[in-house]
Amino acid sequence: MILEDVQGRPDVRGVALDEVGVSGLRYPIVACDRDGVKQETVGEVSMAVALGAEVKGTHLSRFVEVLHEHAAEISVTTAPVIADALRVRLAAPRAQLRVRATYFRERRAPVSGAHALMGYEVDWFATADSETARVEFGARVPVTSVCPCSKAISDYGAHNQRGHITIRIRPHERTVHSGEMPWIEDLIDLAERSASAPVYPLLKRSDERHVTMLAYDNPVFVEDMARNVAQQLREDTALEAFGVHVANDESIHDHAAFAGIEWPCPGSLADTRWASG
Repeated sequence: MILEDVQGRPDVRGVALDEVGVSGLRYPIVACDRDGVKQETVGEVSMAVALGAEVKGTHLSRFVEVLHEHAAEISVTTAPVIADALRVRLAAPRAQLRVRATYFRERRAPVSGAHALMGYEVDWFATADSETARVEFGARVPVTSVCPCSKAISDYGAHNQRGHITIRIRPHERTVHSGEMPWIEDLIDLAERSASAPVYPLLKRSDERHVTMLAYDNPVFVEDMARNVAQQLREDTALEAFGVHVANDESIHDHAAFAGIEWPCPGSLADTRWASG
């Protein structure tokens, strides 16, 4: 029995589509870090291709086939390869892939050395056409900040809050396989250095004392944190573009405070504020 390929029928309306694909697909993946160490996690995946005006539809089953073939390693270097494989499999002029996942690192407390795993929201976004394959990636990092104004005007103490620094970068294509560009771990470290203090999954009393005083000695506004990150990223010659978004859940106000920057200009990246809160 021959089953008709309905998606392959011609379309006469003369309207090309920029994106056709699948989203909200949860799939087990293996994330690879800068040292080649792999960890199993679950990714939320979206994939899409451009569709010519003359074609009625694309073959959605092939999206999952491509993902299944490549889910054994998701990283900065493999994401654009997967996007290009999707483009070729669907015979499309362009394709894109986005994977969002929880990425775990073992963190050691600063004094006691107590250790536990901490999860970070990360994402990879790759695009491919017949000539190039590009990748952007980022991390959303929880941090602590102490308000400089509160510290300056109070007789004692200062209000502090938990915040998140979201960093997204696009490296120059030539650096993706060279080892010159930052990895997810580098973005996490940069965010934590730019705040009043890092956040840890496990702290003993000696650690709590250390972190509290560290934060108090390093008060920063959201503006300071955004600028701290941007200042360092601007000096990285491996990067073509970056975005920073900082948000604080204010402890004494009924609102959040935020600051952001995209370099070299607004709209440089696909999505700077993803998961920024």
